[in-house]
Amino acid sequence: MAKNIKVKLNSKGVRGLLKSEETQGILKDYGANVQSRAGAGYKMDSYVGRNRANSMVWADTFRARYKNKKNNTLLKALK
Repeated sequence: MAKNIKVKLNSKGVRGLLKSEETQGILKDYGANVQSRAGAGYKMDSYVGRNRANSMVWADTFRARYKNKKNNTLLKALK
């Protein structure tokens, strides 16, 4: 067996994959799932940054921020 295997990634290809429509769809679905599991008062947004697609969920209301601080609601919604 070969011991010295070298792999060189194609940077443009990887960046294209991280920004692709498919990746954006997966992130939107995952973000929406976390938002629905967290409950009322949480918002979700997805965007394409310079290097990759991103999705985020945050507590938007005072009550949701309080519940998240007390119970780690967003962290538990990720599981």
